[in-house]
Amino acid sequence: MSVLRFSKYQGLGNDFLVVGPDDGVDAALAERLCDRHRGVGADGVLVVDPAAPSMKVINADGSVPEMCGNGLRCVVWHLAREGRWTGDADLGTGAGPHRARLHAEGDVEIWMRPPTLVPAEIPCGAPLIAAPVSVGDTELTLTAVGMGNPHAVTFDELDVAARLRLGPQVQAHPLFPAGVNVGFAHFEQGALILHVLERGAGWTQACGTGACAAAVAAVETGRAERGAPIQVVLPGGPLTIVVGAPGEPVRMRGPARHVFDGTVDLSRLPE
Repeated sequence: MSVLRFSKYQGLGNDFLVVGPDDGVDAALAERLCDRHRGVGADGVLVVDPAAPSMKVINADGSVPEMCGNGLRCVVWHLAREGRWTGDADLGTGAGPHRARLHAEGDVEIWMRPPTLVPAEIPCGAPLIAAPVSVGDTELTLTAVGMGNPHAVTFDELDVAARLRLGPQVQAHPLFPAGVNVGFAHFEQGALILHVLERGAGWTQACGTGACAAAVAAVETGRAERGAPIQVVLPGGPLTIVVGAPGEPVRMRGPARHVFDGTVDLSRLPE
């Protein structure tokens, strides 16, 4: 019998299984573990090396994104609970190191990488800042933002059925050779309301980099003020985002919660 020990965390409902670098969790095993009907169930696996410290993200479909904002907060809180995190420190990711600060129990602030609007850095086939893009039989106004991973944000007024239909079409659009996380945003009573279709995970309760990208898009299109806190409300709850001057990091602050620790007999997971 092969038993895997793990810890489960969630950030605004975006949930992860935290394992160590020596646990042998690869893409295929992560996909089995994340299955909500036949496995443990999660949006992804976070492979955490406390010594570095660093993290690797594996999505529920086995794909490996560059990084994950909610995952970053969960890893900081995990390391703090194990006595391995104090004050400010850098946490390594596939998109480079990110500075993080633990303010209080489960209250984590991350200095995300400076956003980019440069197509080759996103990557995106053309510069998109409130640009019209034909998606199937619909024209969407998209802003493309790189946050260490690619995002496309629209502020177009769309109902749920339209979001469900258009989201996968944007993800598959040839403008985005590496795929894209798609954010559907609008302002309501001063808050930025956001729904995100994530690469490799589908529609999630929250997306940290998506919240940052939406805030950047709001600033770039004149909907929000640079340097002022922006409350981004996702289905799982709010994050506070501050978009700094060009070339400066985007700051993200929000909760991370420990759900439970567990073990799973890997021989009982379906292939």
